[in-house]
Amino acid sequence: MLDLVNTVAWRLGGPERVESLKTFSDVVEWCVESDLISAGEAAALHDLAGRDGAGAERERERVIEARERAYGALFDGNPEAAADLASMYRAAIATADLVRAGDRWQWQDRETDLCLPRNRIVRGLVALTQRDDLDRLHQCEDATCGWVYLDTSPRRNRRWCNTKDCGDRNRARAYYARQKAKSHQP
Repeated sequence: MLDLVNTVAWRLGGPERVESLKTFSDVVEWCVESDLISAGEAAALHDLAGRDGAGAERERERVIEARERAYGALFDGNPEAAADLASMYRAAIATADLVRAGDRWQWQDRETDLCLPRNRIVRGLVALTQRDDLDRLHQCEDATCGWVYLDTSPRRNRRWCNTKDCGDRNRARAYYARQKAKSHQP
């Protein structure tokens, strides 16, 4: 689910912010890649979206809303965002049954409709908020990046989402700022 939160590039970058979930098909493909829906369900969803483009767009917007509510709850500690996510969760479980699958229980959706990706995502986002290791949840320290990750480093001192990208860019910025400051000293 953290990968879903990271479907926004340059989250903190204002006008540079880039949304990865631009279409309902993008949402469906993300769900397939994340093993939230099967290839058969994806085909059915693409067919449904082809017949109801406006409904598919509303669902895409609701997925983004759920993602942003989870972000607000996890990173801003926003109780309203958490309450909204809880409300979405109640709606998501109302469309499914709790069934036994081997040695565990899981939600099984009653039907494949345009809400299916959102409902599975919301259930996953709520599960994310209940993890025991959220003290390791961190946001990239780049001023505009905003990507999130679980810091699994031994000393819990990871600063950037990717040391080769944001890390190198920030270290280079700091180096050039130091060099510039040295060159302006009398």
